[in-house]
Amino acid sequence: MTERVLTGITTTGTPHLGNYVGAIRPAIAASREPGVESFFFLADYHALIKCDDPARIERSRLEIAATWLAAGLDTERVTFYRQSDIPETPELTWLLTCVCAKGLMNRAHAYKAATDVNAAAGEDLDAGVTMGLFSYPILMAADILLFNAHRVPVGRDQVQHIEMARDMGQRFNHLFGQGRELFVLPRAEIEEEVATLPGLDGRKMSKSYDNTIPLFGGGAKGLKEAVARIVTDSRLPGEPKDPEGAALVTVHDAFATPEQRSAFHADLRAGLGWGEAKQRLVNLLEGQIAPMRERYVELMAHPERIEEVLQHGAAKARRVATPFLAELRAAVGLRPMLAVPRAAPVAAGPADKAALPLFKQYREADGRFFFKLVDTHGHTLLQSLGLPDGREAGGWVKRLKTEAAAALAEAPIDWAASGERGAAEAALAALAAAQD
Repeated sequence: MTERVLTGITTTGTPHLGNYVGAIRPAIAASREPGVESFFFLADYHALIKCDDPARIERSRLEIAATWLAAGLDTERVTFYRQSDIPETPELTWLLTCVCAKGLMNRAHAYKAATDVNAAAGEDLDAGVTMGLFSYPILMAADILLFNAHRVPVGRDQVQHIEMARDMGQRFNHLFGQGRELFVLPRAEIEEEVATLPGLDGRKMSKSYDNTIPLFGGGAKGLKEAVARIVTDSRLPGEPKDPEGAALVTVHDAFATPEQRSAFHADLRAGLGWGEAKQRLVNLLEGQIAPMRERYVELMAHPERIEEVLQHGAAKARRVATPFLAELRAAVGLRPMLAVPRAAPVAAGPADKAALPLFKQYREADGRFFFKLVDTHGHTLLQSLGLPDGREAGGWVKRLKTEAAAALAEAPIDWAASGERGAAEAALAALAAAQD
């Protein structure tokens, strides 16, 4: 069975070498696995919680999108989109807000951390806490549940948010599912084996420590200068060096083949100087990063190409999100106000039949067969996809007339050309009732 895997990409800061090894490279590799349907999104709504600088938000979205594309993300295979291009996400956030207990949000790690800081400083517990910070786990739950993701790769510190998404999805299913599981309950895929690169000073590579090696920033010169600043011990050329635990060696091994690692370690033990070792590392990194950097520079020079990719991804994502949200709206009672004809106690006459919605079947010039359901004013409620056989189209019309909304999940419907799902369900119910 195909499983959906969803990955959110925070749009703050500029990616460095550690981000590439720990997150970007393994995620792209995982997206190529068979049986996986991958969704990658730029979490730019989430970025607004942490940053109120519009220029930084804009620049970071561009740089991060360009980085993932340059690193080899296949946008024909995966769905790559911006969170802010999916209007169904904030709408689902509100639906989930209405079933989420405040006490659940009180226990969120980020909120508790903020109140702990305020308590230690003698401030009001909620000083400086925005509703964005307080309720962002609900937005994260909407990101996941909207696409019914089965797996969400996260670090251990994010597992709580996946559990919260499960709680909200389960509550929604119980209240509004009427026996159906509207939401798949996601599971966290904990990234225990995430590669962590040391920075220039030997600590974990992090912008917080100002010890990062740029992935693309500064070009080949910036990369070489950063590698030159990696801290090593004071052993001179000719003296044996222990490769175990050396930051330079750890970075090297993250990009080297097993044969290259073995040779590098042996040469260090034989007295290879740190200066030459650093040059070898630069050569190794350049061999892999230079082609990606070239693509990155080209993309950054043409942001309209990135925009086109993201709009294409948003359209793919909305083909999933739009009909599903229509189903969720109907589930909570946000349905079109239609006069639904009731079955009369006596045989219906011509006038009564004329008031019912009507199926129409037709064939286009390309030879494909279509059907659609229209209301009494001729407005299209359901529009089918093209089918190669007229009998197949007729079979679907028969099923929809008799099974009503129960047949919609499998029916070949073009939802982009159809009306709201709730209106179509009401019309099908009317047709089914008239046949009883």
